[in-house]
Amino acid sequence: MADGIGRASAFLASGTIVSRILGFVKAILLVSTIGLVGVSTDAFTIANQLPNTIYAIVAGGVLSAVLVPQIVRAGLHADGGVAYINKLVTVALVILAGTAVLATLLAPVLSLILGPLLSPDQRALVTAFAFWCLPQIFFYGLYTVLGEVLNARRSFGPYTWAPVLNNVVAIAGLATFVLLFGADSDGVRVASDWTPAMIAVIGGSATLGVAAQAIVLFYFWRRIGLRYRPDFRWRGVGLGSAGRMASWTFGMLVLTSLAGVVETIVVGSASGPEGNPSATALSNAWLIFMLPHSVITVSIATAYFTRMAEHVSHDRLSDLRTDVSSATRGISLIIVLAAAGLIVCAYPFSAVFSSVSFDQVQAFGNVIIAYVIGLVPFCILFVVQRTFYALGDTRTPFFFTLFQTIVVTVLVLLCLMLPLSLTAIGIAASVSIACILQLTLAIILLHRRLGSLDGARILRSLGKYLAAAVVPIAAGVGLLIALGGTTPGGFAVSGRFGAIISMVIIGAVMSALYAGGLLLLRSAEFRVFLDPILARLRRG
Repeated sequence: MADGIGRASAFLASGTIVSRILGFVKAILLVSTIGLVGVSTDAFTIANQLPNTIYAIVAGGVLSAVLVPQIVRAGLHADGGVAYINKLVTVALVILAGTAVLATLLAPVLSLILGPLLSPDQRALVTAFAFWCLPQIFFYGLYTVLGEVLNARRSFGPYTWAPVLNNVVAIAGLATFVLLFGADSDGVRVASDWTPAMIAVIGGSATLGVAAQAIVLFYFWRRIGLRYRPDFRWRGVGLGSAGRMASWTFGMLVLTSLAGVVETIVVGSASGPEGNPSATALSNAWLIFMLPHSVITVSIATAYFTRMAEHVSHDRLSDLRTDVSSATRGISLIIVLAAAGLIVCAYPFSAVFSSVSFDQVQAFGNVIIAYVIGLVPFCILFVVQRTFYALGDTRTPFFFTLFQTIVVTVLVLLCLMLPLSLTAIGIAASVSIACILQLTLAIILLHRRLGSLDGARILRSLGKYLAAAVVPIAAGVGLLIALGGTTPGGFAVSGRFGAIISMVIIGAVMSALYAGGLLLLRSAEFRVFLDPILARLRRG
């Protein structure tokens, strides 16, 4: 990994780590405040996912796919791309503002679409939360637009550090709720127990956090010399090419979001007082799944993405292929260990969120495991997808996403045949299976586009990583059993303290054994990672 990419990735990762730690604090506090299972927590989870779903459909990946390559190319203009940036940002914000207003007005309809299997009282609570949460659409978009412009200008830090502010505001909101209305960690509150003030504090603080995360980026724009000036003169500046790219990505996101709607409807069938893992359990398991992806994959791939777009703009496809190989091998080096560690520590991780009963810990832990099975393919797919974006090709990702949507929708609908206690696990496993198949198709299509992808070298490296993980997994499982992580009342699942201590012990042992295995197998990628650290220690 190039030294510049390494430094940028490390800085991105540092912000993501802090943000994710606070995100876990927020998730744990939310579970302590309104429960992990139950009517109330599922209602808020569904409502708070609505802005993410709609934003993803309207603009989420479109902005990431289009903005960076277009802004890199616009940097060749005489003004450094300033005029183009203002026009592109204005277009995006007008669309986002209109979408946020319309979605908020349609909150009752959207709640009915996502919760047809919910009781009328629970669906009414979803609607009440949605009125407060849906304005997040605009602020998510504002954050992405401002952040991607900063990334294209190689100012990577603010985009990953801004979510820290979001989590701080949301945590403050949850603390305020507990002080004013009390906590309900067992999730026994029913829909009729919620007052407008309670809904406003929970939903309003969530939206305020997203708004703060976005608005703070204006400060960093000024730091790099940019001043946003709304510009509605959109003709004659090449926005048509951006629109054509966006149209395919828009279609891709519609497909992804439709699959997400199916997942929400199916998992809603398990929601209720019985305590089955449902919407909130899936959401928190996905948060755990996304931790290594956000810290490692996104940090490394974001740093590479700008350079990939530059290679394409200068017609250096051999350099692009080198970056694809390097990014894939560098990401997989760490993600293999992360996946192994999350699978072994799934039950203690579950106990961090809720240790009401061992059955609940076990059920939530199994949802985590089902998701994490697909972690390595998911992270490699992210690199492949960003490679197509750097090439200015959003059409091909549409088709391999269409394939994934069909597979995951069929598998998720089949989960309706499972016992309600297994519905969430089945959905998570369906997502993992579909991701593995999607990656296979995506690699075939990228190989047709670029030719050689350095596949033999990538497979050799992956083989070494997997071989090096065998002993750490065995040792981790042994430690988990010794610490009582598989038995009711065991230290590792007895509460947050025991769970965290157990995960630290297991994680440290697995990491040390994994590093030793990579050294024995003479992993070149691990030496690239290790040598700068050893050099600094020697200098110190």
